Amino acid sequence: MSLAERKAQARKAAFARRKAAHETASPGRAGMLSSVLAGYRGVPLAGYWPIRTEIPPIAAMEEAAAHGPVALPVIEAAGQPLRFARWEPGSAMTEGPFGAQIPATLDWITPEILIVPLVAFDRAGNRLGYGGGFYDRTLEGLRAARPTLAIGFAYAAQEAEALPLEPTDQPLDMIVTEAEVLSFQT
Repeated sequence: MSLAERKAQARKAAFARRKAAHETASPGRAGMLSSVLAGYRGVPLAGYWPIRTEIPPIAAMEEAAAHGPVALPVIEAAGQPLRFARWEPGSAMTEGPFGAQIPATLDWITPEILIVPLVAFDRAGNRLGYGGGFYDRTLEGLRAARPTLAIGFAYAAQEAEALPLEPTDQPLDMIVTEAEVLSFQT
């Protein structure tokens, strides 16, 4: 089986686990994420606006916005890294590519922390995304310029035993679920 086929198979299984976790999730899913972010008050942060059954980081982003700049990712073109537009609770929003909401006003900032959505993760800090490579390209560029903390945010049910990986896949520094925090920082 090719790497592409293994990734497709892993995504299909992970989407099913994520959907089941999302349908039975209780309020307060972002509590652990809020606790982690409290240690980084004021550091420029990028979250994401959840689509489909992604675990929502909005409550943690709202809390972080009271202490420093928060942004949302904007896809400008296929094959390009993401850019990040400043967001505040109550900001006017518009629909961006893939149905994700983005700020209506694009005031660009460079985050030092990224909350990264994912399809699956493993206990070694690897993630399986949607396949577009947007976060891998973005993290590679940001990390080349300065230290950048990548925090994967997921339901615990999205954990996988082993993920099919490529050399371009960027590792996460932490994974935060509704139940625990895994840290891979050295």
